[in-house]
Amino acid sequence: MITIERTDETGSLNTVTVIGTGLIGTSIGLALTEHGVRVHLQDVHAESVRIAEARGAGTALAPERRTDLAVIAVPPHSVSATLADAQRRRIARHYTDVASVKASLSTAGADLGWDASRFVGGHPIAGREHPGPGAARSDLFRAKPWILTPSADTSRETTATARKLIGLCGADAVTMQAEAHDRAVAVTSHLPHLVSSLMARLLRSYDQRALGLSGSRLRDFTRIAAGDPELWTDILGSNASAVLGALESLQHDLEMTRRVLRALAGAADTEVSEVPAYRELLRRLLEEGRSGQLLIPQKYGAGGRSYDKLQVLLTDREGELARLLADVSALNVNVEDLWIEDSADSPVGIAVLSVDAGVTAVLSDWLEERGWPVLRESLAAEPV
Repeated sequence: MITIERTDETGSLNTVTVIGTGLIGTSIGLALTEHGVRVHLQDVHAESVRIAEARGAGTALAPERRTDLAVIAVPPHSVSATLADAQRRRIARHYTDVASVKASLSTAGADLGWDASRFVGGHPIAGREHPGPGAARSDLFRAKPWILTPSADTSRETTATARKLIGLCGADAVTMQAEAHDRAVAVTSHLPHLVSSLMARLLRSYDQRALGLSGSRLRDFTRIAAGDPELWTDILGSNASAVLGALESLQHDLEMTRRVLRALAGAADTEVSEVPAYRELLRRLLEEGRSGQLLIPQKYGAGGRSYDKLQVLLTDREGELARLLADVSALNVNVEDLWIEDSADSPVGIAVLSVDAGVTAVLSDWLEERGWPVLRESLAAEPV
């Protein structure tokens, strides 16, 4: 069962200890200090604490007494030991974490002897490609889901305290069972990162001159492969069972696609009369992929709104994108998302604007009156 609630519990959280001053820990510190919460920073790497403190995420000074909450912001394999140590030192009244793998924590907790009633698992669905405190942002969690996985032992007070943290960070609390969480992120986060990395690895064997012709599709597909390999080794290893299940499902489709392409490439055992059937199977695989892509919400919390992708030709001249956005803004149209499709061998790109489905016709006319080439065949509402 998944419960999503807009979090408004933003009071009575005065002091927090953040253990781990990477991207997530430092971003939490920045968000909390903006609300007047006193944040104490800890990390095994002194330089990381120094940077986080210099950025205003909190203080490196040890608290004089127990803080209201401790946030364990370390890699998944270190959460249990770090939590056990923090509880032995009695640094806080309540504890939560931010790791992207949850199911293994309850077993580890029993082995290490920490108090499960004072701990609730947490996972903010937010991040950036670049790690470390230097990339942290106070608004990283704003309007994003933040998953909580309370166990049967977790006290109501601990869960309520974690929800106050989520509210102060501007996120929405989502309650899930730990196992369901791990299966969900295996498909929505962990497997995509793995596939992106494997695709980027394949590029190492290709002619670098050919890569100079790559466009936005390749860059977009491999963008997340820039993540920290050490951290992602930990994440994938910690959620190996759920990722393996998702990977095996993908492997089935890859094998089917391999057989189709082998036949279309002119394999000796392929009859000419069979080619149309193989082409139809390939088309069906692509069509099912397209329909699957449309299931992804364009914006978290959009609540059933539908959007159009409006495509506008964009020449490679200075200030063109700014001029386009200014013309869109002049019509008081909100752009929910924007990306550029371009090619290394073309001076023309395509600006793809995601806007409310009801305004696309008017916006298209407006832009064309101002000299913008609009690709009208691209207008197609997509539900979210």
